[in-house]
Amino acid sequence: MEAAALGLVVFGVLLAEPVSRSLARAHWPVRDPVGALLVWQAVGLAGGLALLGSGVVYGLAPLGPTLPEALRSARDTLAAGELPDLGVTHVLALAAALALALRLVGVLVGVTVRTLQARRRHRDLLDLLATPWPAAPGARVLDHPVPVAYCLPGLRSRLVLSAGVLDALDPPAVRAVLAHEQAHLRERHDLVVLPFVAWGATAPFVRGMVCAQVAVAALVEMRADDVASAAVTPTQLTGALRTMGGAAPAAALSSFTDALDRRLLRITHPPAPLSGPVRLLVRLAALGLVAVPTALLLLS
Repeated sequence: MEAAALGLVVFGVLLAEPVSRSLARAHWPVRDPVGALLVWQAVGLAGGLALLGSGVVYGLAPLGPTLPEALRSARDTLAAGELPDLGVTHVLALAAALALALRLVGVLVGVTVRTLQARRRHRDLLDLLATPWPAAPGARVLDHPVPVAYCLPGLRSRLVLSAGVLDALDPPAVRAVLAHEQAHLRERHDLVVLPFVAWGATAPFVRGMVCAQVAVAALVEMRADDVASAAVTPTQLTGALRTMGGAAPAAALSSFTDALDRRLLRITHPPAPLSGPVRLLVRLAALGLVAVPTALLLLS
């Protein structure tokens, strides 16, 4: 079991750093955002399983040749009112795994609670200040001259447009904006991004985790762009995005402009999609990433 524990910790560290950095720099995700999002989710899940599992596997190694047998032995020993016979290093490994699990879960719960509270306050304000827009069921209009559009996900989701959007954009461009935001709501991109926000907050000093958060945020925008592109022409969509981007404050970071420029280029000159076999391979790779730590945990 010690060898399996070493393999798990190495696998987890590789996913958290070099693999995440390489995937964030890769060019193929723009050709298959959905597949890339699946891979990113697999990287996060597999990395967490590997790092947590390594401590558990090593900590319980003296109790059995495999993790399931060791768990049964620990259960029986505790049921008999005794403590398992473990060395200091094994106890420390279990304590480290528990501390990491508490850190991961604590950050995720904290981020989730703060996000939900902020959304509730925001939704309450929208219900007071925004006006339902009959032309788009579920959409609301804020009386503000700056063109702004966004969605507020959740069980009582909101899709918000400012009056500036309706003044600055023609009807097809407005449809493009609505299609983009509706894609975020329909596919629950907020739930895709949230674990990576928590992952990045758990260990912000690990550059790979920060890269993962930025890359996933960019991919969900690409996915929403793809959905909107199917509803309107590329010219209408890019025009809408330029208008919305041009409303950003002058103090906005240059990275925002760079990201928008890359999105516009991708819409006007879409990259060739991955071939069917390669798309299948990407999805199988995502499944394989999760299967590796799972197999090591079950068979170690």
